[in-house]
Amino acid sequence: MSIRCLQLTISAGLSALCVLGLAAGAAVGADFSYDQNALPNAKPWTSDAFNDDPSHFQFLIVGDRTGGANVEGTFRLAIDQINLLQPEFVINVGDLIEGYSDDKAKLNAEWDESDKMLSGLDMPFFRTPGNHDIANTTAQAVWRERYGSTYYAFVYEDTLFIVLDSEDPPRPSPKDMEEKIETYNRLQTEDPEAAKKMLAEFMSDDSVVAGLAVPVEFQDDQMAFLKNALEQNPDVRWTFVFLHEPAWEKPSKSFEAVQALLKGRKHTFFGGHLHYYDYDLIDGTEYITMGPAGASFHEEGPGNVDHVTWVTMTDDGPQIANIALKGLFDRKGLDPSLFGAYDRKGH
Repeated sequence: MSIRCLQLTISAGLSALCVLGLAAGAAVGADFSYDQNALPNAKPWTSDAFNDDPSHFQFLIVGDRTGGANVEGTFRLAIDQINLLQPEFVINVGDLIEGYSDDKAKLNAEWDESDKMLSGLDMPFFRTPGNHDIANTTAQAVWRERYGSTYYAFVYEDTLFIVLDSEDPPRPSPKDMEEKIETYNRLQTEDPEAAKKMLAEFMSDDSVVAGLAVPVEFQDDQMAFLKNALEQNPDVRWTFVFLHEPAWEKPSKSFEAVQALLKGRKHTFFGGHLHYYDYDLIDGTEYITMGPAGASFHEEGPGNVDHVTWVTMTDDGPQIANIALKGLFDRKGLDPSLFGAYDRKGH
């Protein structure tokens, strides 16, 4: 279709009038046009009120990569899949490295690997710290050297995003955690059944069960940060809160204080950590626990799925859609060589 632009001089200045090269009688909208002579009455479409509100925006949330990152490379595949969707930005809910080491060089090498993967994204990526990322004081120091604070906030399109640190302070690590992770990841390649058995035994270990039962705490400095962030942004249209561990599962007094600070404003929580998708509606607020994006599966059921979450922010609140990674592929179709990464298990 040709486009002709006519320059018209008017009293207010110079304006350009662009006329689409259609037949006479064409109906022309801001970004939509058709030949009205060919379609004078009935139309083969439902509406010309396009869903293109400029106040809407889209972002994507991704879950845990590690805690037994699978050998099929699901997270690497997810990077390519996210680029197909072209969100305005991506935010995760923690666990990008295996961690649980006191060796700064090893931790930095793991972060270098993670950053290299993330460099393949076409859009900004916002990190949330997880237990594997900042498992001890050494890992906390490495995070701060590389990425600054473990909690922060930003505003985008009149929407407040708050990232909290659920490892405040880090929990005591299970005994020999670093060695166990390395053994498990090796067995995933060498003996998958042995890896599955090892994971089941680990998840049922008394110390692990006890650790999962400990409520998430938030120290005074983080609470002061949250209070200040909310006070500085009282009139945003929505607030999203991201943290790794779903603190609402076993709320501590300090998490109840977090909830109290947010009371009265429209908000949504996102967490991860459990490697299993779950949805809770508590006192009218949505609490969403992300499934993994490559991390080991910890239990059976419909939440046992690699996925990303696509959020469209509207004036009426967020529209939230979960997309299973196995249901997302490019114009060439499914690549059989990547089938293990597309659909490594179950649902």
